[in-house]
Amino acid sequence: MPLNPPIRDWRGQRVWVVGASTGIGAATAALLLERGARVALSARQRAPLDAMAAGRAPDAVRVLPVDMTDTAAVAAAHTDLIAAWGAVDVVLIVAGTYAPMRAWELDLDRVRQVLAVNVDAVFGVLHAVLPPMLARGGGHIGIFSSVAGYRGLPKALVYGPSKAAMINLAETLYLDVAPRGVGVSVINPGFVRTPLTAGNDFEMPALIEPEEAAASTLAGLERGEFEIHYPKRFTRMLKLLRLLPYRLYFAAIRRSTGL
Repeated sequence: MPLNPPIRDWRGQRVWVVGASTGIGAATAALLLERGARVALSARQRAPLDAMAAGRAPDAVRVLPVDMTDTAAVAAAHTDLIAAWGAVDVVLIVAGTYAPMRAWELDLDRVRQVLAVNVDAVFGVLHAVLPPMLARGGGHIGIFSSVAGYRGLPKALVYGPSKAAMINLAETLYLDVAPRGVGVSVINPGFVRTPLTAGNDFEMPALIEPEEAAASTLAGLERGEFEIHYPKRFTRMLKLLRLLPYRLYFAAIRRSTGL
């Protein structure tokens, strides 16, 4: 049995994509619109959201520019959305940031910036959307994390812990809200070609395009999965590695990455 109620038909579903301007968020929002969902688009920059909304029926798409780290602005955007739609069926928290970092490069200002977006801001969105979902006993929350949250990896001194926190958050959230009718999914992509990964100076195994990530995300939601991870040829290998004892795990990671 699936851990969440499967979403079998996107037509008419009211979906808020937080982080819809580029990468996986933009591709997922576009695919949702193709499948007939009503989609609210949020990100810091308005221009790419307006471009996605151009030519679409006003009742199909709403543009809600917001800085995810501004809790008051997120709450105001959600209030606007509830006033327009009455309720939100699915919230996808895609927005995040990435900073490769090793121990000898530790930069506290950059650490705080990453944690503000990848951790603190997620709680801000949850603070806005959870109460009405719990009150009506329905809805679904998808939190984007990463396979970098599975176990420690080189160059992920702050990014990895921030994503591990999101995996734990989704697990804990599920235990709390699933019995009250609210679904929860954690989405753990591998390497996806986005503006954030474009600066990587290392080989990215099994690199996929945002459109493939979007299709895999929606497929997982349609199946009612709790954890949605892709591409499987890469994520399954990492899942096996995290079962190893530390001595073997550290050796395998050093051998495979050369770091």
